Amino acid sequence: MTPLLSVQGITKRYGTHIGCADVSFDLYPGEVMGIVGESGSGKSTLLNCMAGHLTPDAGQVVFDTRTDGPHDTITMSEPERRMLGRTDWAFVHQHARDGLRIGVSAGGNVGERLMAVGERNYGDIREKATDWLGRVEIDASRVDDRPTTFSGGMQQRLQIARNLVTGPRLVFMDEPTGGLDVSVQARLLDLLRGLVRDMGLSAIIVTHDLAVVRLLADRLMVMKTGRVVEAGLTDQVLDDPQHAYSQLLVSSVLQV
Repeated sequence: MTPLLSVQGITKRYGTHIGCADVSFDLYPGEVMGIVGESGSGKSTLLNCMAGHLTPDAGQVVFDTRTDGPHDTITMSEPERRMLGRTDWAFVHQHARDGLRIGVSAGGNVGERLMAVGERNYGDIREKATDWLGRVEIDASRVDDRPTTFSGGMQQRLQIARNLVTGPRLVFMDEPTGGLDVSVQARLLDLLRGLVRDMGLSAIIVTHDLAVVRLLADRLMVMKTGRVVEAGLTDQVLDDPQHAYSQLLVSSVLQV
């Protein structure tokens, strides 16, 4: 099977500081990869290099496109990469406001992404937007309300609807439950798990929360100071960590 995404030797430096160093892995259709580590471990730098928000100093990010097959997204033209980001890719930010148009209604936020891929019929756009609000547990009566009137958890669910409405095949998630109350986190994780399963999504999730990857990720990479120190099946890594740093991460959670 051809990988949906093949990351090869991604390296990013900030002067003498290493953001991430020589990271490689393959992600297959329908698979969820978790990336964990403490703040400063390099996980967000890696995610942003993969998603095209940062240009790495070395390496390739090869995506199996629908039309042309495997293609290094780093060497794509800016218009090609933007279109990929509107169609087959999605990016869920930790802070929902970073992924929403705050001055635009909930329905407008979802509909805007549909318009970006060429949909023009207002009735169809509104219907799809309303349907997606329901899928992320936002009442249809809120379709014309602005995100500023929503709670943090609702804003995050709206951001997810905005991202998934065009049926992407790969979703990048940066601490998707960060900053939310525990009860809100649990509800959001249940929602994400259902959407990933029902849509057959591939996803890469960066988090410091091992409970998030335990619930969502098939495989897991542990990063420390820009490098992957351990990788494997999620349950295998969490239940029997081999690297001393992985053992420290797991034991710190168990002691809480």
